[in-house]
Amino acid sequence: MSEVSAAPASERIKQKRGRRTYDALITTGFKLLEQREFESITIAELAQAAGYSVGAFYARFKSKDEFFDALIAHHLEERTRTREPLFATLPDDVWINELIADSVNYYWKRRRFWRAALIRSIHDPGFWQPIREHGHAFATSFLKRIEKQAQRRLTKAEEMNVRFAVQIALGTVNNTIINRPGPIFMGQALFVENLARAFRLVSGYDDIVGRKAPRKRPPSKKKRR
Repeated sequence: MSEVSAAPASERIKQKRGRRTYDALITTGFKLLEQREFESITIAELAQAAGYSVGAFYARFKSKDEFFDALIAHHLEERTRTREPLFATLPDDVWINELIADSVNYYWKRRRFWRAALIRSIHDPGFWQPIREHGHAFATSFLKRIEKQAQRRLTKAEEMNVRFAVQIALGTVNNTIINRPGPIFMGQALFVENLARAFRLVSGYDDIVGRKAPRKRPPSKKKRR
């Protein structure tokens, strides 16, 4: 009896037909999650909605957990692909608000998917590691954009403030999806505006970009007597 491959499901799909089925199941999973909580969606419902059999599902995913792992992998790839052009092209006067709005709108639309991810992380800490690394990369992109605008390297203290500001922004989104503490909720314009304002305050953004790196003075020439 042959052993089951330990590679991720996406790496086990080689043929084009198999890839089409895989992609259709992923797309359908996200669509169902716009209306239903993940735990309430059965494999039979998922396969039927995608137009395939339960057997087709199990030919690509060993379990519902592995299927969710594939949703996470797709999510990370999509977020990286869509954020990179924003960091590269948004004007200096709007890029922070636009990037935070992009994140808030994305997670609001996929809040049931993200709530399932947050809940799973409680029971399976190792599951969160790729997401944590993705968050660190997101913070690094903020650093690079701010350094480009400031025309200098940030100090260690400034870098820590920027990374903490990103942590606060992402943590606020997560907390709102799980607990809805208020007084401002996702889906409201004020949520984005205040989150962007909090980022600027914690990161020290306005102070950083308000002062350019000092120019080096040429060495003074002593007059010969």
